[in-house]
Amino acid sequence: MASEPDISSRKLDHLELCATDAVAFRERTTLFEHVRFVHDALPDLALDEIDTSVTVMGKKLRAPILVAGMTGGHERATQVNRALARIAEARGYAFGLGSQRAMFVDPKKAETYRVRDVAPNVLLLGNVGVVQASQMTTAEVESLVREVGADALCLHMNPAQELVQPGGDRDFRGGLETFRRLAGELSVPVVAKETGAGIGAPTARRLAQVGVRFADTSGAGGTSWVGVETLRAQGKARELGEALWDWGIPTAASVIHCVGAGLTTFATGGISSGLDVARAVALGASAAGIARAALMAFTEGGDEGANAFFERVENELRAVMLLVGAKNVRALREAPRMITGELREWAALASR
Repeated sequence: MASEPDISSRKLDHLELCATDAVAFRERTTLFEHVRFVHDALPDLALDEIDTSVTVMGKKLRAPILVAGMTGGHERATQVNRALARIAEARGYAFGLGSQRAMFVDPKKAETYRVRDVAPNVLLLGNVGVVQASQMTTAEVESLVREVGADALCLHMNPAQELVQPGGDRDFRGGLETFRRLAGELSVPVVAKETGAGIGAPTARRLAQVGVRFADTSGAGGTSWVGVETLRAQGKARELGEALWDWGIPTAASVIHCVGAGLTTFATGGISSGLDVARAVALGASAAGIARAALMAFTEGGDEGANAFFERVENELRAVMLLVGAKNVRALREAPRMITGELREWAALASR
């Protein structure tokens, strides 16, 4: 396992790189552009009666939005986590923490993840890698959950990232069994989360078969975590990263695959607008996760900038709902739409 200083330095690198567009996918998109709504020219609705609320994991969200897990393990992460968690609390969103590996290695780093005092009511998702969790007892994983007061735990899968990351993992055996164990033994739900490469139908079905009920797609088209590590790597690792920069299953396709496997799904990966949120919900997602776009808004404009960004996202979501005649999120999920192009091919693949 990497030493604590290595992890802390890496977390700062990640945070700084993800506050820019340098780590975006280069050619791949989320494929949400292939979800086409049917315009309702005569909606029998008033804008102020649109209800964007949803209930996920027993908690009511004002809008189907998750401020997705980004950071932890460095003092700069403390500021980002607490500021964005406070905003999520005020706006009624869910909130995700970055990987808690750093606080497992060094318990003093736990402070960089603690947000419950500023966000007592949010749906809070903890986070640890499935490779690391496979080497931990259930009690140790449970401790990570309790330390931050999480309502659920994301077990993240990131083999593509690790292959490029300097000093990254190379042995990914036992992952499915770890999901089986923790889904059955933890006191909170387990969320299967990718980190930029998405979840395909075969993997989603295997996860469901071992008792996992929730997924976070973190699909291709948003932040390339292979790209993040490529910018940190040198030599052959950098060459590999350049080759795999656009690797992964697009977010929209991953949503279709996870929902098709019966998983309650957070659509994360390249979500940056209310139209994206609406499209994700129309494909069956329970909420949409926003990470880098939120971080960039906060980095550029502080609390005011982040709030303005989220206000725009919500306004766009409500507008789309009006324009398809959907009074609430359930109606939006059932609204007429078309799936075109490459996404239609991915949808067909999900049924094989």
